[in-house]
Amino acid sequence: MKASELISKHFSFSANQLQLFDQLQSVILEWNQQINVVSRKETEFFAERHVLHSLAIYKFLPFTPGSKILDLGTGGGFPGLPLAIAMPEVDFLLVDSIGKKIKVVNEAVEALQLKNVKTLHGRVEEVKGKFDFVVSRAVAPAENLMSWTANKYASQDKNAMPNGLICLKGGDLKAELKALSNYSEVTDIHGYFPYEFFETKRVVYIEA
Repeated sequence: MKASELISKHFSFSANQLQLFDQLQSVILEWNQQINVVSRKETEFFAERHVLHSLAIYKFLPFTPGSKILDLGTGGGFPGLPLAIAMPEVDFLLVDSIGKKIKVVNEAVEALQLKNVKTLHGRVEEVKGKFDFVVSRAVAPAENLMSWTANKYASQDKNAMPNGLICLKGGDLKAELKALSNYSEVTDIHGYFPYEFFETKRVVYIEA
């Protein structure tokens, strides 16, 4: 399925944005034949499991224009690239320690001419600057993500929720979240997108 067909069932993006989602799909899948950035078993479900999944963060909290977002461990560009298409007035830095993955992300950014995306091949310690939110998908336990990014958050809040970490998670999170007494919110993605894949998927928000 084309990404635009699925996405337009849940969002009212412009024709140009829908075209960019389709372009993202074709660029990533083309590169994926050379460099494995998304599971080959999932390529036929790409629109649902990568693009729509990433956009659960946009459903949860559309960022205020001018916000700065760090996508930590972006892999093939998720959730950062779909979010950058959805929110062209928001600045994204996509970081990954694996060079070949950042190469694919760079190719996608160039092909789609995304002016609001920068990339970094490196680790979180090398990231300069402060961010309103850190986003992440299945990179590490939330406790680790909070400790790695503790000094990366801007002191001023400009969004509807205080600055913090928003990550996409699956499975049983009880033990993982027990370690975080101040975690703020867990939202079932199935409530946004009623497909089987999302039955065990959640958006986890932790205030900085």
